[in-house]
Amino acid sequence: MKPDYKNWMPKGMVLTAVLLTVLFLILFIVFGCTGLCSGTLKTVLFVVFLVGTIFGAGVSLWMIGLYRAFSYGGKRQLSRQIIEGVAEYVKLPDGGKGLDVGCGSGALAVACAKRSPKASFVGIDRWGKEYASFNLPLCEQNAKAEKVKNVTFRRGDATALDFPDESFDAVVSNFVYQNIPTNDRQAVLLETLRVLKKGGTFALHDIFSKAKYGDMQAFVEKLKSMGYEKVDLIDTADGMFMTKKEAAWMALSGSALLVGRK
Repeated sequence: MKPDYKNWMPKGMVLTAVLLTVLFLILFIVFGCTGLCSGTLKTVLFVVFLVGTIFGAGVSLWMIGLYRAFSYGGKRQLSRQIIEGVAEYVKLPDGGKGLDVGCGSGALAVACAKRSPKASFVGIDRWGKEYASFNLPLCEQNAKAEKVKNVTFRRGDATALDFPDESFDAVVSNFVYQNIPTNDRQAVLLETLRVLKKGGTFALHDIFSKAKYGDMQAFVEKLKSMGYEKVDLIDTADGMFMTKKEAAWMALSGSALLVGRK
């Protein structure tokens, strides 16, 4: 049995975009290029369905490109590269505990658990309808396929973690907080760091753009003033995980890794 970490660009979204494009094309041909209607109405329908077809084709090609880039079985395997890259920052002592916030299909939690066989890891997620292919049974199935027994999964809310302060020796996350509907994502980061033990490490990867997070350099300085050590914001869209060109067309510009020690 092989693990199935799915794709960060859900196949259903890709198929929906393609089908809508095909629908617009059919409507364009039927109403814009035949004699079913005439005059102003025909002109309007011609323009509307033509624009819909062109826009849909562009979106479909973009989604297909993302799907191919993120595929674990494809040539680029960007998802695997990011997961393995983030996991390298995790330092767990024997008997330690780690937490993956927003574990999705379990890839990062499993990767971290494999690196620390004498420690344990917990992956939490709300598994919302936006990513319907990600779920608790899938995570457990992937851990079993990888023969990793020191990882467990449960439902959880990143904005209000159901753990006491200083519960974990390491906390990680990947492309999660950007999807949370809130005006203060820095507060969500602090909620994650709340459950980190003194001396514990963190590696949080996301699109830390100013539009989504505000001034992240100021946040880094804030953490340092709170006693956090070796805090750094590492640009991962400048050759580390992807090139600037890739980040631009994938809408991942601003991707960075927030790392440090409490």
